Amino acid sequence: MKIVLDSLVEGARQASGTVVIVDVYRCFTTAAVAFSRGAAKIVMVAEPDEALGLRREGVGELCMGEVGGKRPPGFDFGNSPSELSSADLRGKTLIQSTRAGTVGVAAARLADHIYGGALTVADATARAVLRRGPELVTIVAMGSEGKVRSDEDEQCALYLRNLLLGRRPDRDAVRKLVLVGQESQKYGDPATPHFPAADREMALEIDAVPFAIGIAREGGLLVARPEQASPP
Repeated sequence: MKIVLDSLVEGARQASGTVVIVDVYRCFTTAAVAFSRGAAKIVMVAEPDEALGLRREGVGELCMGEVGGKRPPGFDFGNSPSELSSADLRGKTLIQSTRAGTVGVAAARLADHIYGGALTVADATARAVLRRGPELVTIVAMGSEGKVRSDEDEQCALYLRNLLLGRRPDRDAVRKLVLVGQESQKYGDPATPHFPAADREMALEIDAVPFAIGIAREGGLLVARPEQASPP
């Protein structure tokens, strides 16, 4: 199995094989929480207007996401795992739009299979990928708005690569490296209340979620569902 690491939107466009699009703060952490709260599926789109249009068409009941870290007008939820942590989403279809994770998913047109990657789902994602037995795995760290590399996504990509190679990285060491990164400093700052400290803490619960986030094209839409991984 060949493993390629890449970054940002251009990396997503070039990615092939089984592709893992990594967005720790906060796209796929939020998606994992939504599934944990009972969501049936999540339709992923690049732009907020697409999400609102699909909701009007009855494709999904609720929109979640962000622009500049804030909930877009008309959305039901922000891109916040802590905000969703008490929501009743049983059986709901959500529509998600963020400036990095869902943009990367939409850009990965050359992929055979796509997974949404975050530290919370890393182990489950690695096991789901290994179960497929692909010849090529491309891991794309989306960074800040898909434009600037960020520590949390780059570290998550490295962590995933090590798991795929049968290594067991030190979770505490990974967490400490992420916490000193620039993106981590936004959380808990009174000047940026739309980045609550609880979101950072939830995003750094490494391997806490027992399922992967599998994404496939269904009727022209990119649809994410929880995918149970094989036992460790």
